[in-house]
Amino acid sequence: MMQSLIKRLRLEWQCSSRILLSCFLLCASLQASAQTDTAGVRLGTPPLQTLKSANDPTNSFRVLAYHDIRDNVRESFQTWPESTAIDTRDFIQQIAWLHQNGYQAVSMQQIVDARRGGKPLPDKAILLTFDDGFASVYHKVYPVLKQFHFPAVIALVGEWLQTPTSQPVQFGDLAIDRAQFLTWEQIREMQASGLIEVASHSYGLHKGIVTNPQGNLLPAAVGRRYQADLPLGQQYENDADYAARIAQDMRRNSDLIKKETGKAPRIMVWPYGAWNQTTAALARDAGMPYSLNLEPGPNTPQDDVTAIRRSLPMFNTGLSGLITMLRQPASHDGESQLLERVIHVDLDYIYDADPVQQEVNLSRLIDRIYRLHPTTVYLQAFADPDGDGVADALYFPNRHLPMRADLFSRTAWQLQTRTGVRVYAWMPVMSFALPATHPAATHVVQQMPGAPASASQGRYHRLSPFDKLARQTITEIYEDLGKNAIFTGVLFHDDATLSDYEDASPAAMTLYRDQWHLPASLDVIRNDPALRSQWTERKTAYVDDFTLHLAATLRKYRPALQTARNIYAEPVLNPASEDWFAQRFSRFLQIYDYTAVMAMPYMENASDPDAWLMRLVEKVKAQPGALRTTVFELQSRDWRNGEPIPTSTLAKQMRALHAAGARNLGYYPDDFHNDQPQETLIKPEISVETHTVRN
Repeated sequence: MMQSLIKRLRLEWQCSSRILLSCFLLCASLQASAQTDTAGVRLGTPPLQTLKSANDPTNSFRVLAYHDIRDNVRESFQTWPESTAIDTRDFIQQIAWLHQNGYQAVSMQQIVDARRGGKPLPDKAILLTFDDGFASVYHKVYPVLKQFHFPAVIALVGEWLQTPTSQPVQFGDLAIDRAQFLTWEQIREMQASGLIEVASHSYGLHKGIVTNPQGNLLPAAVGRRYQADLPLGQQYENDADYAARIAQDMRRNSDLIKKETGKAPRIMVWPYGAWNQTTAALARDAGMPYSLNLEPGPNTPQDDVTAIRRSLPMFNTGLSGLITMLRQPASHDGESQLLERVIHVDLDYIYDADPVQQEVNLSRLIDRIYRLHPTTVYLQAFADPDGDGVADALYFPNRHLPMRADLFSRTAWQLQTRTGVRVYAWMPVMSFALPATHPAATHVVQQMPGAPASASQGRYHRLSPFDKLARQTITEIYEDLGKNAIFTGVLFHDDATLSDYEDASPAAMTLYRDQWHLPASLDVIRNDPALRSQWTERKTAYVDDFTLHLAATLRKYRPALQTARNIYAEPVLNPASEDWFAQRFSRFLQIYDYTAVMAMPYMENASDPDAWLMRLVEKVKAQPGALRTTVFELQSRDWRNGEPIPTSTLAKQMRALHAAGARNLGYYPDDFHNDQPQETLIKPEISVETHTVRN
């Protein structure tokens, strides 16, 4: 019965408003007796009040980001493949379910008023949005909104609407009939109803632009244009030209919408959900203080209105997926923490002076990651061909170090779009080998006079975080990374340490004396237990704060950035070793999304590697909640002899850690050239195909 009703509704979208309303209410009432929906979920799902609540704070709201609504959506993919299109039947089911389960559609004005201290939002407040300006919004969505008195926001792409009716709209790689998009007459009619607010979706930014020599396309709102025909040094779009391009687009679409509807938009809806702090500021300058992206979760009264979250229903979402969206948290914490299966990849393995061979290497990596199916790749963004852990060059355009190749952005984007993994940019915190002529090249971490030779063993060459010029240089390197690539998070390298003999550089000594009010002699500090403890604790916090500063720098360009940081095993096993490392496990757990503990028994010369790993996991378990955010990163190579760890041994260690309670696992390095670790043996341990994505 339900199947035939939905079929009839699809065919009768032009029926009278009274009949249409009756159809929808009947659809909702029939859910309790229906068997299953297209996704195999019982339509008799109890009202959400009887389901586990998302526990959103008072005055919160959620947003759904719909696009096109089509009959027979899967069949339509043959001529127009668009994964965000929703089948008419699925859309009916979702709207009916929302209505039946007490969700109350709100307008943007209600949200604004509530933020200003006016009438609070109702419980289960939801904002409906429809992107791209498809004609189906007028023919299929608008009648439904009128009958249920549901307000909504429609986001329009000016370039598409200005396409003459006799010409096709260039929709990505496809030429789409102009009739598939709204007319200004339809838009004005919907706006006049009072239910529809018109937002900007950019004039011409809903596309990709070339951002590197290999021709990769990144979203036009955040990508920096690359033009090979320009002189060397001018090929990458600079900050001023980038800002001018975005500002011009913002103004152009705002002016167009005002001309055609009589009202300028106050909402910017970012194409592909891609935005940064620069674009948000430019949108505000163009009269659009409210910006919508595509990050899931609730919007609470404390959240920034330039970063309004939206959940994205897809063609295969179904009712079960909708319910999951409406309970999805805004951040990964507590019970919702994502499971991590991590492969740590060296871009040095991909780089080749021959561009053709480099492409072959990249394809091999992507194919391997696709087959192994981890959740996350920690991807090297710096070049370290001599393997000393110090960045000799970088794999992205920047102001301070040679660019070995513009390779990070391409690899990260290919991995994300072709394999579905999250990519973290693996970056040094202090270990940069600046050119000898660079003004900050000599502003490095120094051992105190009289330190034993052993004090410098195993220590990286590092710029001093206490030195103003060195900090500025590192910060600008991170700025350049954020500008030139799209990625999920940052992994801070294991170089961010200071020993009990460091840092004795002039800048550090001045700070100890003037800001920390410590004696001017490190000998005096080291020989006084109380002063030494104070010095160690402050160094630890200072390095931690510097990493947070770098993360904040990246968030100007990657607003949803996640953070992870490598920690040596010794500070976990023996907290007193903070004195030697300036690392404290408990602080890592508090300030980073993930802590990647270097669970590498061979590097630590453990006499019994298996027992050592069990001791490590027990130490982690002793910290409440630590297992949820700790990644146990094992070694797949024994650097003492250069030989690979047998894959059977690595797999056994992973199973043992998992059995002991470890939740998040990874390994380094991955040698895809030599199938090390062996795919057939490591996949059951590293792939989310064989593990649930949530515990």
